[in-house]
Amino acid sequence: ESYELLDVGWRKKWREKEISSEDAIKKIIPGNRVFIDSACSEPQALTAELIKQSEELIDTEIIHYLTIGPEKYFEDKTEDLFRHNALFIGSTLREEINSGQADYTPIHAYEIPDLFLSGRKYIDVALIQVSPPDRYGFCSFGTNIDIAKPISQSAYHTIAEINPNMPRTLGNSFIHMKEID
Repeated sequence: ESYELLDVGWRKKWREKEISSEDAIKKIIPGNRVFIDSACSEPQALTAELIKQSEELIDTEIIHYLTIGPEKYFEDKTEDLFRHNALFIGSTLREEINSGQADYTPIHAYEIPDLFLSGRKYIDVALIQVSPPDRYGFCSFGTNIDIAKPISQSAYHTIAEINPNMPRTLGNSFIHMKEID
C-alpha cells in the first residue's frame, strides 16, 4: 500500500480527530505536565506551536528525555514560562539546567516507563510523533519506541503528530487511533 493511498484513506476514516497544531496545543491548560516525545520522534510542529503559545501556558511543566530539535525554549525570553524537567541532559537544555532555569531528574532509562505507568509521576498530555495509521487504525511509534508508548498509555491526553515519513517498525511499537485524542 503506498503512503499516498493510505494518506487519503486514513484522513477520511479518522477526520473527526484531525485538528491543526494550534488547536491541538490549545487543549493543554496552564499547570499541566506535558511530555514531549524524544530524539528523532520529537513532534516538530507541535513543539513549535507549544513555544508559540507559551504565554497562555504559564506554569506548564515540560518533561523531556532527549531533545534534539531546532526549537529554542529560552530564546528571546528573560525567563521561560515553562518549567522544564529533563530526564537526560542533552545540549539543548544543558546551559539552562546549569543555571537553574530547568530541572534534571537523574533516572535510568529502563526505570522511566514504570515511573509513569505506576502513577508515581503523572502526565496530563503526551505530545508524540507517529506514522500514519494502517488500514486497521494502528500507528507506529517508528524510530523511538523507548518511553513514548508507556507514557502515552498513562497520559490523560495523547496528541499525535502524524508524519508520513516516520517508518513503521514492528514489535510492540503501535498505538491505535482510538488511543489518540
